[in-house]
Amino acid sequence: MKQGTAIIIGAGPAGLTAAIELQRRTGIKPIVIEAGQEIGGLARTVCYKGNRMDIGGHRFFSKSDRVMQWWLEMMPIEAGQGEDGQSSRLRYQGQEREVPASPCGPDPQTEDLVMLVRRRKSRIYFLRRFFDYPIRLTAGTLRKLGAVRTLRCGLSYLRSVLLPQREEHSLEDFLIHRFGRQIYLTFFKPYTEKVWGVPCNEISAEWGAQRIKGLSLKAVARHFLRKTFAPGRSGGIAQKQTETSLIEKFLYPKLGPGQLWEHVAGLVRAGGGEIHMGVSIDRVRVEGNRVIAVEGVSPAGELSVYSGDYFFSTMPVRDLVRSLSCPAPKEVVEVSEGLMYRDFITVGLLARKLTAAEEDGSPLKDNWIYIQEPDVIVGRLQIFNNWSPWLVQDPEKIWIGLEYFCNETDSLWKLSDEEMTRLAIEEAARIGLVKAEDVEDSHVVRVPKTYPAYFGSYARFDVIRRYMDRFENLFLIGRNGMHKYNNQDHSMLTAMTAVDNIVNGVAAKDNLWAINTEMEYHEENRGEKAGQGARQEPSL
Repeated sequence: MKQGTAIIIGAGPAGLTAAIELQRRTGIKPIVIEAGQEIGGLARTVCYKGNRMDIGGHRFFSKSDRVMQWWLEMMPIEAGQGEDGQSSRLRYQGQEREVPASPCGPDPQTEDLVMLVRRRKSRIYFLRRFFDYPIRLTAGTLRKLGAVRTLRCGLSYLRSVLLPQREEHSLEDFLIHRFGRQIYLTFFKPYTEKVWGVPCNEISAEWGAQRIKGLSLKAVARHFLRKTFAPGRSGGIAQKQTETSLIEKFLYPKLGPGQLWEHVAGLVRAGGGEIHMGVSIDRVRVEGNRVIAVEGVSPAGELSVYSGDYFFSTMPVRDLVRSLSCPAPKEVVEVSEGLMYRDFITVGLLARKLTAAEEDGSPLKDNWIYIQEPDVIVGRLQIFNNWSPWLVQDPEKIWIGLEYFCNETDSLWKLSDEEMTRLAIEEAARIGLVKAEDVEDSHVVRVPKTYPAYFGSYARFDVIRRYMDRFENLFLIGRNGMHKYNNQDHSMLTAMTAVDNIVNGVAAKDNLWAINTEMEYHEENRGEKAGQGARQEPSL
């Protein structure tokens, strides 16, 4: 059995998965170092006056049986729930429910360590109307779009199918090929450019290959037909035959995603591991092809040195390269400094009610709503009640999160919490989702470097990968650690695979970089030239 010490930078899903996998499978002691004060990284749960915020929204669903089993070992499905996701207790708006003994604390009761099975519902808000997401060409959709838009969408889709397709150099190419130009211009381009702040033709097609994979108008149609005429073939919660973007059910920790990771952190500590909070890594000591230690600084300026045999990094790649004690080659630094990130602000609003409702007058059932309207800058809205009613202290109230995408250098990021709250309330009221007088409280959360960008110097990222892979005992894992827009399950898989490599004595790291990569997609695009979007012949 392998022995030694592993230094793990970051207490998010990847870092904590690595820590507990090392404890389970080796004699290696994990020491986790987290710059912030909260467990869970991007999957943490923010607590405010008894209400919980899921930053960015985390559906616990994966095509990986290994990850699904791992989650359920940590937190089983709540008793009394079937795979239909129904439970008489999962309701709000005045109906009774049990309130956890610790409504917003780090140590929930044992009976609260369970997964709920939730129904997924996401829609697009456009023209002050709700459209299903992914878009379905139902009679309701066509009526809301109008005859002229519908005709344009149909003709442009036929054109994309019938005419020869050019190579996919950008996300714009990727989406037009699968949906046609008119649907792309109507539903994809405005929202995507809100998120990233750059034109779609400047974003690598690889983003689409990783994030929406097999989704297309044909895939949506097939899913609709299968659901209509063969409803029994969904495969339960596993939904093996369903494209990820089309899943209809998912698991969700009763008290939010951070509950799972707080539980995992507790297990790591109980197993003899260490977790140090509020320590920022500012130097990585290297000797030859090995990392020997990292240096961290506390908010008070105290320096700590952590030596180890193995090192896992989930910190942003740009920061990691800057911290190396032996300066990286000029080309590596150049690419690293050119990597870009998108930052994120969530404004939580506690309201007596929403103005918008379902057609039958009942409360909205969406987990989140994509805000397509051009007269506001808010990009997405979450209804936390619909993720889990236990995220809301008072079941009579509606707890929503308005999500804004920006850069740390933007004026939006620099607004005070009060200014940010006023903006969120004004925009939500302007598009008819809530009345300002119904908002009772608010909370603002800023998250830097939420989304690693697929533009800037990303087309040359292989330069960094080749250099960092030379450090034989260093493993880059997770979303920011690999500068890959991974979902939570993919981040976990990178950690699991890194531990596999240690256990099995595998030196090569290709299997880490292959996670969440559509190999067939890259094979189709081997003819691309470097610098035109997606990398030329990626070796992922």
